[in-house]
This record gives sequence, C-alpha cells and structure tokens, in this order.
Amino acid sequence: MPSLSSAGRPRVLSLAQPTADSLHLGNFLGALRQWVPLQEDHEAFYGIADLHALTVTTPPDVLRERTLRSAAQLLAAGIVPEHTQLNWVLGCMTGFGQAQRMTQFKDKAAKLGPEATNVGLFSYPVLMAADILLYQTDQVPVGEDQRQHLELTRDLALRFNSRYGPTFVVPEPHILPSVGRIADLAEPTTKMSKTLSSPTGIVELLDDPALNIRKIKSAVTDSGREILFDEINKPGVSNLLTILSALTATPIDTLVERFDGRGYGDLKSAVADAVSEFATPYRERTFELMEERGELESILAKGADRAREVAGATLVDVYAKVGLV
Repeated sequence: MPSLSSAGRPRVLSLAQPTADSLHLGNFLGALRQWVPLQEDHEAFYGIADLHALTVTTPPDVLRERTLRSAAQLLAAGIVPEHTQLNWVLGCMTGFGQAQRMTQFKDKAAKLGPEATNVGLFSYPVLMAADILLYQTDQVPVGEDQRQHLELTRDLALRFNSRYGPTFVVPEPHILPSVGRIADLAEPTTKMSKTLSSPTGIVELLDDPALNIRKIKSAVTDSGREILFDEINKPGVSNLLTILSALTATPIDTLVERFDGRGYGDLKSAVADAVSEFATPYRERTFELMEERGELESILAKGADRAREVAGATLVDVYAKVGLV
C-alpha cells in the first residue's frame, strides 16, 4: 500500500523518549543525526514519545520538564491520543510469545527483576508499532538495536493487511551503515542507554563539556596499547573509534592508520575534542530554546494538530475494518 503523503514524498517518522534530562551521544549517532537531512526529500514526522516514558516510574513534574527539554533539543511535534487506541488493536493481534522474545524486554526485565518489570515495558514494542503505522510511514530512522522492534512493526502491518485488506504501509528501516551501536563507556559490551547506563558510562549531550571530557578520558579500554577495531577483543577501543568516525566523518580504517604507534590517551583526547566540538553549541542552543517556553509549546501544539490529521484518518480506517462502531 502506498504512503498517504500529501506532499508526494516518502514519509519518515522517528520519536525520542523523554526518560532523562538529556539525550545522549548514542541517541544522536544512532538515529537523530539523520533527522535534519531526511527532511529535504521526505515528509517528516518527529516527536516526543512521552507515553513510552511511562514504563519508568517518573514524577509528573519531572516528566513534563523532560518532555519540554526533549522538544527543545529536537524542535519536534507532540504526541496524540490515537497512538494508544491503535496500540490496543495491534496488541490484540500480537502473540504473547512474539512479544516475549523481544531482546530489549528480556534484557531490561532480567536487570529489573519480575517485581519491578511492568506490563507497559512488555507491550512497549507494540506501542512503537502503533506510533509508526499511524502515519503510514515509509522509513524509520533507527539504531541497529531497534531493528527487532521494527521487524515486529512490519509483521503486524502485514498481518493486519492480510486479514483486513490493504491498510498500512510496511515500513523499512533507515540505518546508517557506518554506525551501529554506541556502547557504554564503562561497560563497552553493552549499549549506551538512558535508563541502564551508569553515570560514568553515558555521554549526556546537555552535561557540562568538562564532565563529558572526564568520562571519555576514563573510558574502559583494555590492558594493551595497540589501537585496532576489534569489537570482540577490544570493545572499548572499537567504541571510541566508532564515535570518532561518526563525529568526524572519517573512515575507521583511516583512524586506525592515524593512531598507529600512539596510545589510548591520544585516542581518548581526540574523541573528547570531537564530542565537545559538537555538543557545546548544541547544548547552548538547547538552553536558549528552554528560555522561550511559550514558543516551544506553540511548536508542540501545531505539530500535534498536524499529526492528529494523519493519525486520525488511519485510526478511522482501522476501526471500520475491525468492526468497531
């Protein structure tokens, strides 16, 4: 089924969770840096996934503040109620075993334990599918770690279309081949995460640049000195090379040659400089936007109205096909 884009261009959607005071480097390199250029030849829907943030217990005032902070960082559109309504329909079409096999759910549930793991976390991938399918999205910018969730979205779209007739666009991932997963600085075998990384393992884009420099220079590497890209035997060094490559648009092989015969300290200093060069103006502009709350809330309201036009039409079609009055 073709996209419903009124602009005659393929449609792209991406959302960021407001589960922390700042987006981190992995968010930016894994997906967000694609958002601006994608607007040139796509009809773009970008937003804040505040419903997803409810899987982590957060005081209401903190969630509101984080939502505005995320909007200031993304200049994005707001959430609309059709998401939860489609989530229920799709949830009724998702097998328990299929949802249970989601890697991120299994990893987080193992760390949190059964008592701290809520149903929202279990059904999170289905809500993500609703987010995507509501907008008849052609492409979804995602990090490699989200590919499994997008495959679930594709499965649900195909299942619904087979059962009820052509309804949803079956979306494709839009993943930068040069950047897969950005790892935790302190535990480089795991990904950098807003909810699971330790304070020393995550580069928060709104932190004081001096703090992030200290974190990078304290990043875990290994007992050797040779700078090679080897994710199995040198995950920490490989992660630093990945970050530097992405921020400087330099191939990893070129960086390995450049640092031949040099130590880990030189590599960490180069990564720290590259992160600071990007994050400092980003941080300053975000805080400027936070001072303009009226304008920020106006952008959110206008974005929500536009999103509702598209999402509402999709939901009406879905409800009619499944027999809801």
